[in-house]
Amino acid sequence: MNTGLKRAVRTLILISIAMNLMAFTALHAQDEDEFGEDSKLNTNLGMTVTAPLNPTARFMNLGWGVVAGAGYNFNERHAVIGEFMWNKVYASDAALRVIRRVSQFNDLSGSSNLFSLTANYRYELRGRSVGIYFIGGGGWYHRNANLSREIVTGNNVTCLSPWLWWGFSCTSGFVTSNQTVASFSVSSLGGNAGIGFTAKVGEPRYRFYVEARYNYAPTKNIKTQFIPITAGIRF
Repeated sequence: MNTGLKRAVRTLILISIAMNLMAFTALHAQDEDEFGEDSKLNTNLGMTVTAPLNPTARFMNLGWGVVAGAGYNFNERHAVIGEFMWNKVYASDAALRVIRRVSQFNDLSGSSNLFSLTANYRYELRGRSVGIYFIGGGGWYHRNANLSREIVTGNNVTCLSPWLWWGFSCTSGFVTSNQTVASFSVSSLGGNAGIGFTAKVGEPRYRFYVEARYNYAPTKNIKTQFIPITAGIRF
């Protein structure tokens, strides 16, 4: 595990503890008669460890992030949730090798941010203490890719997929000459589906949850696919 990822994991743990304590405290302050087991309100706040899938995994390693949501419970099994998620993932050596070789910047580094804003449906089987649920939906996905310095392209550079990931354009099989790129952004509609498990941790219905959800967006040049593993507090 590289130094940057170690720092990210340590930060993830600390932020997760702090955010979940704040969420738990805030939820406890709400009136139990209004927000009890039969409440129509649902909220969630969690931290993620993010695993990219191919083709994204050819360019990015593990990362971390946060997710927050709120929605409406039709009954104890059916709910809708709006969610915002942000994940930060770190560049693999394969994603940087060809750029380093051409640019001669051997210390070049990079990362990407994955954002989503989605509407989701959740079907839940909830016992008194533990539960399981299935969730899926869709919405807006945004990805940016950031290099640690500007790269200026030369002539007759073969267009390989890492160039496309970092936002360079290609013509007739070669990277277009005289481009200056340090960051690149792309957006697309996409979808997600996953499964989660809950355990009751407080009154009236605070629950710790762990969830894995596949996310897909057909973004330009290279599709965005990843699975965030989320742990957090639900109400």
